[in-house]
Amino acid sequence: MERFGMVRPRMAVLLFAVLALAAVAFAADVDGTWTSTFDTQIGEQHYTYNFKADGEKLTGTAKNDWGERPIEDGTIKGDAVAFTENVEFQGQKITIKYTGKLSGDEIKFTRQVGTFATEEITAKRKK
Repeated sequence: MERFGMVRPRMAVLLFAVLALAAVAFAADVDGTWTSTFDTQIGEQHYTYNFKADGEKLTGTAKNDWGERPIEDGTIKGDAVAFTENVEFQGQKITIKYTGKLSGDEIKFTRQVGTFATEEITAKRKK
């Protein structure tokens, strides 16, 4: 009876380990180059994102017509992708917060641009 009682905790640990490995493998699917073109209050934007996942940490760059910047505070948890881009526009520093959902070769993002705009965009994996 004592031995049977030890099997359940071990099975729980094994199940947790398998799920954790699966989550890490899934998170790595964001790696690569992604592009997006969308309309904003200041005109059409053309972006190229380069992402690299390391576990739940996301690093990379965001490049548009005005330059390239590193992404900050990047995370990937399952299919949830989030990061921050800091830009300077007309002498003002603007923080853009991205939250999105990865689905195959597409990420649907909500971009919170400072305190004055919220934009829905789609980034597509570059083949």
